[in-house]
Amino acid sequence: MAVTVKELVEKVRLTVIYGTEELLQKEITTGDISRPGLEMTGYFDYYAPERIQLIGMKEWSYLTKMTSHNRLQVFTNMIKPETPAFIISRELDIPEEMIEAAKAEGIAVLQSKIPTSRLSGEISSYLDSRLAERTSVHGVLMDIYGMGVLIQGDSGIGKSETGLELVKRGHRLVADDRVDVYAKDDVTLWGEPAEILRHLLEIRGVGIIDIMSLYGASAVKDSSPVQLAIYLENYEKDKVFDRLGNGNEEIEIANVRIPRVRIPVKTGRNISVVIEAAAMNHRSREMGFDATKTFEDRLTNLIDQNGVTK
Repeated sequence: MAVTVKELVEKVRLTVIYGTEELLQKEITTGDISRPGLEMTGYFDYYAPERIQLIGMKEWSYLTKMTSHNRLQVFTNMIKPETPAFIISRELDIPEEMIEAAKAEGIAVLQSKIPTSRLSGEISSYLDSRLAERTSVHGVLMDIYGMGVLIQGDSGIGKSETGLELVKRGHRLVADDRVDVYAKDDVTLWGEPAEILRHLLEIRGVGIIDIMSLYGASAVKDSSPVQLAIYLENYEKDKVFDRLGNGNEEIEIANVRIPRVRIPVKTGRNISVVIEAAAMNHRSREMGFDATKTFEDRLTNLIDQNGVTK
């Protein structure tokens, strides 16, 4: 995947100092950002020209102490065909030599009023999320009480119908049928809908419905972390299900592991309410309140009080 310079300008609210429409269509292929300090001294052994080149106060101060000839030489050496753009933070004055070199080699020069560290963080976060490799998984992704819950299960078991019921109960749909998932970092999984399916939900017998049109903007969300997986499976009398909540089952998606809860489905069971409870119980555990441990502690105390031993 790639992001154009124009998309970055719009997302991070940058000002275009120099850049034609063609130059703004240049692709950014990495989320890494270069702060070219050593390069300004003439050291280019490990220079990464394919990165965004970000000039902050320290780099700018060093540039002001150089002669015009040396500044032009530095910028000429830094600009390569794969260089996406120069960005100057803090609304610092743009060196004329930068504009001259950019025009000669054909790259955009951008400016921001944001402090350098904050700007670097915003750019990295945006580029990392856009450029991350996507993995498509089958299921329904819901935002339940602010928690991203991925509902999976066998075909026809009622995942989309459960998603619709959750929307009616005030929760938000992120994606139905196909969820595009990527690792935002080593421990954070993020999900979003395929563009063609955004805000849409398929209900057997009814067809495709537009959740945003029917229930309003508050019923949908464009993306969400994926913090809990729910697997719906048909209830069978002889099948063993976790009754105490100490199974600690996990699944791995995009090299990130998240907890999974298996919920049996049978006639008369309100699955949406059970999923709500599972989400709240997971949130409670993350906050340090574990009902299973509380029960086990009470059971141990009761056994001790009655003098029961193995």
